[in-house]
Amino acid sequence: MADPILYSFRRCPYAMRARLALAASRTRYALREVRLANKPAALLAASPKGTVPVLQTAAGTVIDESLAIMRWALAACDPEGWLARDDAALIAANDGMFKHHLDRYKYPDRHGSDPGAHRAEGLRFLRDLEARLTGADQLGGASRGLTDAAILPFVRQFAAVDRPWFAAQSLARLQAWLAHHLASDLFAGIMQRAIPWSPDAPPSGGPG
Repeated sequence: MADPILYSFRRCPYAMRARLALAASRTRYALREVRLANKPAALLAASPKGTVPVLQTAAGTVIDESLAIMRWALAACDPEGWLARDDAALIAANDGMFKHHLDRYKYPDRHGSDPGAHRAEGLRFLRDLEARLTGADQLGGASRGLTDAAILPFVRQFAAVDRPWFAAQSLARLQAWLAHHLASDLFAGIMQRAIPWSPDAPPSGGPG
């Protein structure tokens, strides 16, 4: 049976978290790295909305939401018990309020926004995460889980906008949490560079 196909973009936080779950679940898949400015016809045929990630299963089912991809992969194989640490409410706050302010902090010209105001609002969410890490190494408890993987790429993106500012904040637990995940073999594995896919390109296997 053919491996599932994942359409992805290396730096997209949604695609990152999908790849993290696929790697943690040891799912084999064919990676198709795409150029977002030149989306392949095969991606648009699978999911007309044209966003990544998109997973096409071996049975032909298309899953085009990152959290759904994560839960699909982990439902099949979850060696670390990630699904037991799935805080849907915290992830929803990340994907909603925090992502809203992150975009307007990182891309003020695109949104016509005041980056300082949106950075301050984003910081409120980071402080909630800092409090969550009091007495626990991970957002869902003692061990990493789906919640950590789902939120990690967005905190990484926020921190990267102004690294000195982020480092100066009173977020010692969150900063240590972020550094730990970014230094992990799991994260390094899903961030390997891939040549953009084309129909004539040789197959590229994902971690699994």
